[in-house]
Amino acid sequence: MNVAVDTKKPYTLSQVHPKPEEAWKMPYAPAVRVSGDCDLVFLSGATASPLYHHHPHRDEEHVHSNSIEQQTRNAMDAIKSILDALGVGWRDVIKITKYLTDFRDADTMHRTMHGYFGDWLPASTTVCINQLSSPGARVELDMIVAVPKKK
Repeated sequence: MNVAVDTKKPYTLSQVHPKPEEAWKMPYAPAVRVSGDCDLVFLSGATASPLYHHHPHRDEEHVHSNSIEQQTRNAMDAIKSILDALGVGWRDVIKITKYLTDFRDADTMHRTMHGYFGDWLPASTTVCINQLSSPGARVELDMIVAVPKKK
């Protein structure tokens, strides 16, 4: 079953729930269908580090709070700057890949992300990994976004 979200755009995003009566159990949609006229934009991974930082890394640019909530907010705020540059919002995100160094952080990360997404649940994958690109980083997020074609 598809649950349509927004029909005011030249494309429609709809959540696909094979068992809609059980959708309340999930912090994400099992699938998201994109129908219509849009481009897809693939966002690179964002961590708690500043979006723009030197390569090779400079340690002083990668001092992270130990709080998974704060690290998630930092990553989401970096992603919001990209969405703003594209002229889209959180409801245009169709897929998230979340990388955590400790899977016990997943519930707090999801609660924090909910503050940005509200009731929109993109398709999602969470992967637990050994470490991220800078010491102390605990979460990295990458996303796929549907962007309306400009007329």
